Amino acid sequence: MRVIFALALAGFREALRNRVTVVVGVFAGIMLLSTTLILNVTVFSLDRVVTDFGLSIMSLLLTGLAIFLSSGLISKEIERRTIFLIVSRPLSRTQFVLGRFLGNLMTLGVLQLFMGALFFVQLLIFGVPKTSAQLAAVLGLSVELIVLTAAGLLCSVLSSQLISAMTCVGLYLMGHLAEDLYILVVKSPSALVHVVGKAAYYLLPNLSRVNYRNAAAYEVPIVWPEFFTSCSYLLAYAVVLLMVTTFAFDRRDFK
Repeated sequence: MRVIFALALAGFREALRNRVTVVVGVFAGIMLLSTTLILNVTVFSLDRVVTDFGLSIMSLLLTGLAIFLSSGLISKEIERRTIFLIVSRPLSRTQFVLGRFLGNLMTLGVLQLFMGALFFVQLLIFGVPKTSAQLAAVLGLSVELIVLTAAGLLCSVLSSQLISAMTCVGLYLMGHLAEDLYILVVKSPSALVHVVGKAAYYLLPNLSRVNYRNAAAYEVPIVWPEFFTSCSYLLAYAVVLLMVTTFAFDRRDFK
């Protein structure tokens, strides 16, 4: 565990030295505070605008950053040939994968805490009531970031950063459209479409299950047992992705 934590801390420090991470953090603060500009032209409810805008910006920036960082975690090491120094050390590849994974989550977690604090301060400033749906939306985003990081890490082992990022973007979009696609598949008259569509539906992570931004905007009551069931499902999916990642990384031959 000490080795994994050391790797995670090293990855966290490396990410903090990355200007993109700092810029995104600062940009998030500016965008979250710029809601006042929208309030002057909107015709919708104040509570809805502040909640929806803040959560949407937070989600957009953090998911984009999760994809950008995780898709290059191992592929960059391979391209720079620094992977040879890593595999030559008394360090298992599983420890390396877990260390990189936790380091990326530490970076995203710190940024989310920063953005979340700004978001709730903003709610306080505008007198927007805090609801359980807002908390569920923030926690659901955390789970989504864990899945995207695990998926990006797997793609990073198998391909270059560009292809990994494109694959993760596709996974993100498909994950949020999974239920809509399933409805279309069920209505299709083709048996082949039924089989392929249902297989894709069950294989892809259904990220829409932890998307509570609309519920937060409209102050919909949260059924917490259903929420925790959805989180458990996606966390289990992330664990499976990590297992596949370690399996694939163990069998890569670096020459």
